[in-house]
Amino acid sequence: MNSKNNIGALLIAAAVIGGAVASAYCQGTGGGRMYNPSTETTVNGTVEQVITIARGRGLGGTHLELKTESGTLDVHLGPSAFLSSKGFQFAKGDQVEVTGSKVTFQGHEAIIAREVRKGGKVLTLRNAQGIPEWSGRRGRPGMGRGRVDAPSPGPALN
Repeated sequence: MNSKNNIGALLIAAAVIGGAVASAYCQGTGGGRMYNPSTETTVNGTVEQVITIARGRGLGGTHLELKTESGTLDVHLGPSAFLSSKGFQFAKGDQVEVTGSKVTFQGHEAIIAREVRKGGKVLTLRNAQGIPEWSGRRGRPGMGRGRVDAPSPGPALN
């Protein structure tokens, strides 16, 4: 009976550690812990550079260097595979509108994007609380939830 208790304890420990790793993955790579709805802002600008951060197992992320009226910002989007799965690509010279949480990341001002508008399309990356759309159910990584919509009626993008 003692070995059954040990096996049960190991299974419980494995489940707890696995859940913690999945949670850290979703929050750490997606900026979920850093996203603060009270610092949400919307900026318009021109993409100066598209930066792909390489990580193991295809978990690389995409950032934009965005030139705005007030300077250049680093915009954290999300996993490159997620953007591709939604048919969204960015290139130097693209005009975009980004809504997201303004944060300080590695000593520099950045925006963790919640929504990006480009060329008549809207890419939703996170919900209003900053939870990544790619996180799937129960915080597990996934690629199936984000939306690309036609823009709602509003001011025209310049």
